[in-house]
Order: sequence, then C-alpha cells, then structure tokens
Amino acid sequence: MGVEQAWPHVGALRRYARLLTGDAARADDLVQDTLERACVKWSLWRPGTALRAWLLTLMHNLHANQRRDHRHDDACVSLEPALEPGHDPTRRLGDRLDLQRALAALPPDARAVLLLVTVEEYSYAEAAEILGVPVGTVMSRLHRARERLRLQLEGDAPAAAPLTLVKR
Repeated sequence: MGVEQAWPHVGALRRYARLLTGDAARADDLVQDTLERACVKWSLWRPGTALRAWLLTLMHNLHANQRRDHRHDDACVSLEPALEPGHDPTRRLGDRLDLQRALAALPPDARAVLLLVTVEEYSYAEAAEILGVPVGTVMSRLHRARERLRLQLEGDAPAAAPLTLVKR
C-alpha cells in the first residue's frame, strides 16, 4: 500500500478513532494499527472500491477486537477526581453540555453508527457495510443514539442509563 493512497484518509481515520476511543493517544495508536493492518492486508482491497470505507472497516474491526481482548483496559485510568468533603456539586454541571463526554457515554455500537452517519456522512447502507450489520440495525442504533445524546445534553437522563430491550 502506498502512503500516497492512504494519506488523504488519515484525517477521517483520526476523527473516527478519536471518537471511538475518547482518548487522543489511544486514537493515534488505533490509526497506526489500522494502517499497519492495511499494509499487511493490502491484497484484500479491491481497486475501484472505496478505500476510505475499507480503512474504516478495518479500524472498526480492529477496535472491536481490542475491546474484546481487554488488552487495552489496563491503560484506562480514571480521570474523575476523588470527592472532597467540601466539593461543589454544581461544579460539574457544565459536563453535561460537553458533547465529547456525551458521545463517550454512548454505547460503542451506537457511537460508531452515529459517527459514521452524522460526522463522516456515510449513507445507512455504507455504514451498514462498514460495520457488518443490516441497514435496519444501523437505523435503529442511530435513532437510539440520537435520542440518548439529546437526553444527555438536555440533562434529562443519566450518562450511563441502560438501554431497554423489548421482548417479542
């Protein structure tokens, strides 16, 4: 794989990785891992197809594998300060308005769909292909992600409210 072919897509890869991981250093590592994997698996890319979508698919799968393997969980450190006896509860009121924190609070699958469709402007079909799920799943996840994000930013829902499943 030539750097000149992948280079125009590094910005999109970095944006997507940053939003997936919520951390700049881990995002840069994910982009590097993705580009390394793309070099190794270059023969799997079919010329004439969307290289950017192929790279994002590699990144999504690599990130899912890393989460599943729990190799990177040891690197996670709580950034939340310990509560002090005289802490001010209104000090964190602005945190609900922080879009990055609200995005980070979304489940990873919902966040991935939301970012692909709204930030990267992929169609539902393209996002479904990148994520390897049906189009209906993309639409459902997108609706739930948007609703949850709206509630978080309005302050009507806790950041980690569980999604409810409907049994049929």
